[in-house]
Order: sequence, then C-alpha cells, then structure tokens
Amino acid sequence: MENLFAYVDHTALKPFTTWDEIKKLCREAVEYGMASVCIPGCYVKRAHEMFEGLNICTVIGFPLGYNSAESKVEEALQAVRDGASEIDMVINICWVKNKEYDKAEGEIARVKEAVKDKILKVIIETCYLDREEKIAMCKAVTNAGADFIKTSTGFGTAGAALEDVRLMKENVGKNVQIKAAGGIRSREEMEAFIRAGCSRIGTSSAIAMLQ
Repeated sequence: MENLFAYVDHTALKPFTTWDEIKKLCREAVEYGMASVCIPGCYVKRAHEMFEGLNICTVIGFPLGYNSAESKVEEALQAVRDGASEIDMVINICWVKNKEYDKAEGEIARVKEAVKDKILKVIIETCYLDREEKIAMCKAVTNAGADFIKTSTGFGTAGAALEDVRLMKENVGKNVQIKAAGGIRSREEMEAFIRAGCSRIGTSSAIAMLQ
C-alpha cells in the first residue's frame, strides 16, 4: 500500500479522447510510476514511439465484446506490433449468457496464443453476469491461460464491486491476477479492492484520488 500508483493502469478510453490528452496521461504515468497507461489502439504506436520504456496497454473487442474471435486476434496482433505490452480483451458476453462457456474459453485461448508472452487481461463485465456465469468465467480465464481477470469495461451498467473481486479470488487459478475497473473513486476504495485481492486498478482518476 506504500505506493498505490504502482497498482494503477492510468486510463483514457473515451471515444473522443485527443492525442494531447494521451500525451498528458503518459507523462503522468511516468512521473507517478504507474503500472501502465490503458489507451485506445489508434494511439498505441505514437505513444510507444514517444515514451520509451512506458508500459502500454490497449483494449480489444471493446466495449461490447461480440466481435468475432478472428477480429479480436487481429486487433491483438496489431496492438503488439504497434508496441502494446498488455491487452485487455472483452469476452463475448452473448456466449456466456447462452451458457456456451467453451466458446468463450476458446476465444480467450486464441487471443492468448496470439499475444504469447504479452499480458492478457480478460474483461468479463460482471454487471451483466449472474453468480454461475462469473464462476464459469473464472474457470474459463484460468483454463485459457490468461494472466488477469478484470471486472468491467467502465462502459457497462455498473463498475467494479468488492463482492465480485472476492468471488474471483475464490475461483480463479493461482496464476491469474485480478484487475478492478469502473467506478472506483477514492483512495479508500482503491485500498479495499487491493485488500480483496486486486493487483491492478483501472482508473482515470488516480492522481485526484491519491493526492
């Protein structure tokens, strides 16, 4: 807890985000020692070229998740070619609601195979899932070899919830870390999510919260 900034994926994903805003985000991430910046794919290459050594994350299948598996794989490959070290992918929630968990797992596995040693975080968008579906996705993420399970896009009907993080902690494999994102608005909330088991926090408000 000594350096909460080190847990933060400093995030700017609004569809109208400008390059000036991305540059400011990147400078802040470097200054405060944040885990990464999480930015739209169209800015990854420019940020990678301008900010040497900065850990860059981007999103694929975002924010709705029902893109084809093939398009997610190609998005992920392009992001890696452009300089992303971390990929946050949205699952196909339609498959999960149809209880086609094997399809969701297979898609995650395909993206992980494509990005190889790059970090893959899997957004399951907890606000749309019931308990059975959340547990099934914990198992799918584990079996597919992903590095993180993530609560939310921040664009759904609700964001991260502590009870969901605790459920994830109980049901993911020992090699899967947890990221909470969406609606975290105070230092106290950040600390609570970390105590519950998160090793990353996705937020655009870290500096305001922690200062």
